[in-house]
Amino acid sequence: MKRSFKFISTLCVLTLMLTVLAACGGSKNASTTDGSTTTTDTPKETTTDKKEIPTLVWWTIGGQVPNNFNKAVEAMNEYTAEKIGVKIDIKVASWGEWDTKINTIVNTGEPFDIMFTNSGKYSKQVAMGAFADITDLVQSESPDLYKAIPEKVWEGTKIGGKYYSVPTYKDSALTQYWVFDDKYVQKYNIDINNIKTLQDLEKPLRAMKAEGKNFYPMPMTQGDGLNGFFNEYDDLTLGFPPIGVKADDASRTVVSVLEQPDIMNNLKLLHGLYQDGIINPDAPTKTEKDKGQAFFSAQAFPGAEVSWQINDAVDKYTMFQHYGPIYTTSTIQGSLNAISANSKYKKEALKYLELVNTDPKLRNMLAFGELGVDYQSVDGEKVIERTSDTWPLAAYTQGTFFNLAVQKGAPVDQWEQVKKLNDAATSSSILGFALDVADLQTEVANCQAVWDKYKYEVITGASDPEKMVPKIAAELKSAGMDTIMKAAQEQINNYFK
Repeated sequence: MKRSFKFISTLCVLTLMLTVLAACGGSKNASTTDGSTTTTDTPKETTTDKKEIPTLVWWTIGGQVPNNFNKAVEAMNEYTAEKIGVKIDIKVASWGEWDTKINTIVNTGEPFDIMFTNSGKYSKQVAMGAFADITDLVQSESPDLYKAIPEKVWEGTKIGGKYYSVPTYKDSALTQYWVFDDKYVQKYNIDINNIKTLQDLEKPLRAMKAEGKNFYPMPMTQGDGLNGFFNEYDDLTLGFPPIGVKADDASRTVVSVLEQPDIMNNLKLLHGLYQDGIINPDAPTKTEKDKGQAFFSAQAFPGAEVSWQINDAVDKYTMFQHYGPIYTTSTIQGSLNAISANSKYKKEALKYLELVNTDPKLRNMLAFGELGVDYQSVDGEKVIERTSDTWPLAAYTQGTFFNLAVQKGAPVDQWEQVKKLNDAATSSSILGFALDVADLQTEVANCQAVWDKYKYEVITGASDPEKMVPKIAAELKSAGMDTIMKAAQEQINNYFK
């Protein structure tokens, strides 16, 4: 009995040793790029781990994140992990906090991989060394992305002759629209065909004030004021309205925009509307807009009102063009995604942005949310129907419109119409020029601080421009505006020799 027990024990030990050796050496399953598994032989005393799928941090702008946000992003990640071996962690800064949040991230060096930016920030962030130079990488690592975007649009992103971002090819030429809740158009017999200027708007807006003392026909927030107010002046990509060149000025003269007669007249009109209760009294401090506005101004494109109607629970918005289309360097730089200079995953980030711009399925998930919750497919990836109004991400910040589904109710040729707008656009007299701020960072920062101190009161009509503009102009000059203007004029003259 004892010998039998010893034999069984020895057999168990030998079996265990063989099991361990088989685990260390012999055959094993290994992951392949398509997600399947295959059997490979590996040498003894080595291990083959499944390749880690990187998760990229993408900072963008948007609304309040809904309860199903993580689930929607998880669905995207399942798809992209299989397609290109990359996942995404989308970080959303609210509309009201975006300026502050993005500045903090760049200034403190907080890690990220991709960041939405625009002409108001881009050149400054490049000057600070925040973004990677992707001039060569975008062509070698993501050739389909490079081919999907027209050369003119790529050229508009250049700083110092190099690419530091991927532009979102969409309504890249600016077209400005007035937008009314149609019930007021009908009620007050508003003749939309004869409203082109701010002066033309005054009569219908004052008529709408009859709705009541606490009804504000032209509601505003501090972020936008009257959207597009400074459109006729090219801001040199500074994102700083007080300095610019009149877009149609063949002499390309840099001016102090606030002091120009046309701007001063419009500021006076805006102030009058504010004083008379056409604009809400809390406009200079209000950070988030209310849903269902009676009127607003927007840079847009045919069919854009369909999304707004859903988001705002409005039966019908009447939208009509009053300015543009026009190409400026800033309109092209109005929506960009840049890759961090410190990212470990620059190639992966470009591959992800390539997929966003070439793959309709991912494009729709980013723009509309969770399939079956936020939207339903009507015709594959070509036509969808929105079923919620809570998806927080703005489609214009992500990628091209030209692989995006048309929403049910929008013109079926919506994106062809947008392309036609781009094709028909006039050009700013300084198209292609972007101010190099590398030697002007102190002056730009000081002037921006002055403008930030007063801008909300100015662009919402809250302040009297005849008193405020001279005060702002004097402070801007003390902060170095003349130095910026002189350098800008020299750079423009050299650029257009």
